Amino acid sequence: MSSPSPPQGRKRTPAERRARAMALPPLPEADATVIDRFIDAIWAESGLARPTLDSYRRDLAGLARWRSGKDGGLTGADRVALFDYLAWRTREGYSPRSNARLLSALRAFYAWCLRRGDRDDDPTALLESPKQPRSLPKAITESQVEALLAAPDVDSPLGLRDRAMLELMYACGLRVSELVELPATAVNLRQGALRVTGKGRKERLVPLGEEAQHWLERYLSRSRPQLAGKRSLPWLFVDTGGEAPTRQQFWRLVKRHAATAGIDPARISPHGLRHSFATHLLNHGADLRSLQMLLGHSSLSTTQIYTLVAREQLKRLHAQHHPRG
Repeated sequence: MSSPSPPQGRKRTPAERRARAMALPPLPEADATVIDRFIDAIWAESGLARPTLDSYRRDLAGLARWRSGKDGGLTGADRVALFDYLAWRTREGYSPRSNARLLSALRAFYAWCLRRGDRDDDPTALLESPKQPRSLPKAITESQVEALLAAPDVDSPLGLRDRAMLELMYACGLRVSELVELPATAVNLRQGALRVTGKGRKERLVPLGEEAQHWLERYLSRSRPQLAGKRSLPWLFVDTGGEAPTRQQFWRLVKRHAATAGIDPARISPHGLRHSFATHLLNHGADLRSLQMLLGHSSLSTTQIYTLVAREQLKRLHAQHHPRG
């Protein structure tokens, strides 16, 4: 599929990329069937989280639609076809991070095809992952966190629920998917602990802290019974319809409460609360190994980026307050 490049010096906006992606041909039925089988197989083998499986499905469907009508479909794509698709996405303005995630999905898919005997080579073997700029996590200050946590109207059932969700996410450093998917059985108020199922279905036990426990108790005794009614619901956090909030809904409520708190909504995200949790712990003397366990990182190298955050903050403090800064 040929595609004119955007005007020189300007990348396509996300809305433009979505519109152009929607204009691709429909997903061929044969490719849809293969993708379904792959998703079922990789879930059974690896226990990947639902958001990861959904992103794999979207990425594979995107390639299949781009290749629609060409011999071999998704399974038969060769290295040249994959290179051309990655080049097209680069012209369209997709980020290196997005293309690296796509390549991960493709490697998993074609490895599965090899194991099944659907092909005898791996077209991703010589494709290199795009180089990604190293970016520091965006954290907000402790005073901004306090303002954000105080923003919901706790006199309403949904406001009290929002306060409990925000407190829990900041107190435990949760990923947004971990927060919205928490089962009602995950909380042990007597022990003051939360059992979290993270990436790869790995479980970890995280202490709640006094404030988060206080607001959870208030939510469970006052708000949740009103929202759930007589229904027996499996989720810890629910809305008026008895469903667990989605990641997108939580993203919107964070932005809304940030605006109420006087924080620029563009400077905060749900994941920013997780970054703030890690940065503030490190600033107050936490060691990296403990932080790794609390965050659920499989590798310490992932956790070490927060030392760079703390170092940058020290540089800013020095420049601001030292007479020779």
